[in-house]
Amino acid sequence: MKIRAQALLFDNDGTLLSSLDSVDRCWARWAEEYGITEEFGGVELHGRPAVEIVAELLPADVVPEAVARIEELEVEDVPGGGAHLLPGTKSFLDSLPADRWAVVTSATRRLAEARLDAVGILPKTLISADDITRGKPDPEPYLLAARELGVDPAHCVVFEDAPAGLQAGRAAGMTTVALTTTHQAHELDADLVVTDLSALSALVTAGGVEISVRRVDGGAR
Repeated sequence: MKIRAQALLFDNDGTLLSSLDSVDRCWARWAEEYGITEEFGGVELHGRPAVEIVAELLPADVVPEAVARIEELEVEDVPGGGAHLLPGTKSFLDSLPADRWAVVTSATRRLAEARLDAVGILPKTLISADDITRGKPDPEPYLLAARELGVDPAHCVVFEDAPAGLQAGRAAGMTTVALTTTHQAHELDADLVVTDLSALSALVTAGGVEISVRRVDGGAR
């Protein structure tokens, strides 16, 4: 099976790297500091901008300060092992021209850059929560990335581990590839489902990038 594209758009956490332990650790501390551990119990953290999460839990006048605090906690946690590469990331990205791919994350730019730098990933194009007005599952982040790369959205492939991100990619009119790094295959609605980026290889051609699948985890639509 082969997928042809002119640009590849990658979610960050859970797709290129994992900082899930750090996220859980920092947000638990943050909730304790703000005295909302009970309310925080059922909140979905993964793949959502911090400002959106905080706004659900705290009064509007506290939100800016509280968002700055969780960013501070997460950035400070990075040097202590707050991020590590997922299988296949380095070899897959190393096979791509810098102007053919972008990172599209729900994290702030400061936090995203800290985590990416910690694992040695230096994207030429990075779309963060600071660059958009509507986060995933809205298509805005992925449409902005396509525009930055100068590529028609129909010729982009989105790589995601979270349902909200896959929904954003589909809404943008892009091909979607899901990785089962944080969710099970049956929870992910995508054109293709694989274990992680080690299941894929990329070949740069005159027309763009040709992605080959070595092994399939959950199948394709």
